[in-house]
Amino acid sequence: MGRYRPPRSRGSNYITSEGERRLREELKYLWKVKRPEVTQSVQEAAAQGDRSENAEYIYGKKQLREIDRRVRFLDKRLEELEVVYRPPTDQSRIYFAAWVTLEDENGKEHRYRIVGPDEIDLENGMISIDSPMAKALLKKSIDDEVQVITPSGTKYYEIVAIEYNTDKN
Repeated sequence: MGRYRPPRSRGSNYITSEGERRLREELKYLWKVKRPEVTQSVQEAAAQGDRSENAEYIYGKKQLREIDRRVRFLDKRLEELEVVYRPPTDQSRIYFAAWVTLEDENGKEHRYRIVGPDEIDLENGMISIDSPMAKALLKKSIDDEVQVITPSGTKYYEIVAIEYNTDKN
């Protein structure tokens, strides 16, 4: 039996069209490319004889289980996601899929995009709509001050810009 993993907390079911496309591409790659490759290598390893001491066979079977688990997750997750294709009518306020530029207390600017929990990428400024930062930003507009409680203390930001361009990454 495997190691216990607590159930993943239920996040929002929203996703941008770019995020949905990436998940579908990953699912297609795993199912059409990666799984057949691994299946072939497992068959070749099985043909070598004793499977109980065959590391290639054991590792290949483990890879297949991981691929199948990810495929099942993606398949189920894509069914329940709600894709947000269009920006909101009121683009002067912060909503899902907005690019937000903030200025901190030291005058340093930070740029974030509010996305679904399946699209988080902190290196590229993609934050989850379920995060404390995004929750503090929602429905705010330019020049509003935002207070965000973080593990290192309370931080204050001023909203400098809001954009809804979907071509930015």
